Amino acid sequence: MDTEAQPAERDRSRPPGTPGTRGRSRFALGPLAERVPGGRFTLALLTCLAFLLLLSTFVVRPFEIPSGSMERGLRVGDRVLVNKLAYRFGARPTRGDVVVFDGTGYFGHADYIKRVVGVGGDHVVCCDREGRIEVNGHPVDETGFLYPGNSASGVPFDVVVPDRRLFLLGDHRARSSDSRDHLGSPGGGMVPVEDVVGRADWIVWPYGHWTRIERPGAYAHVPAAEAAHG
Repeated sequence: MDTEAQPAERDRSRPPGTPGTRGRSRFALGPLAERVPGGRFTLALLTCLAFLLLLSTFVVRPFEIPSGSMERGLRVGDRVLVNKLAYRFGARPTRGDVVVFDGTGYFGHADYIKRVVGVGGDHVVCCDREGRIEVNGHPVDETGFLYPGNSASGVPFDVVVPDRRLFLLGDHRARSSDSRDHLGSPGGGMVPVEDVVGRADWIVWPYGHWTRIERPGAYAHVPAAEAAHG
């Protein structure tokens, strides 16, 4: 018996030198990459940029804090991630949410970031005997997020928020131009819900400030507008 190893028979179903299936699947866009300057690297970079553009357009958007109006929680230069899907499926901004909105026609030709204090139908008053804002007759303890040393407002107000509008204030009241400053302007300083870009959910830069932006519990016991007026 011939014990010498016999050479393996070649697969005659494929001519020699023909690349296998594995070789063909390494880069499905190979032909396209050959037409792009820089080849696969450029194509991969363009794919990443397209993904980031879609993400920024429809899902989440970075926003840089431009002023001290939301101190102490948000400092000048902080970057926050704005959740653009937060109010896209029937949900609406809630009291206590920190939102980014287009202020064109109400605050100025720019995007702003403020805290929602009143929603459609709410009766918002400042201030009670203890210097607190009242929403639908319920005093709100803002000490957990109000800038130290600030009062709830140096400007008294008594407003009912129209439907699908928001009454917005900065946490650093002494440095914030907000709904209080535009009560006599068109719209009464109250921003349409449709102009809200999204809810600020995370501080992501600088790294040392990385944290989730939580909705404070100060508004948890505020009654609904219908109950307060009914």
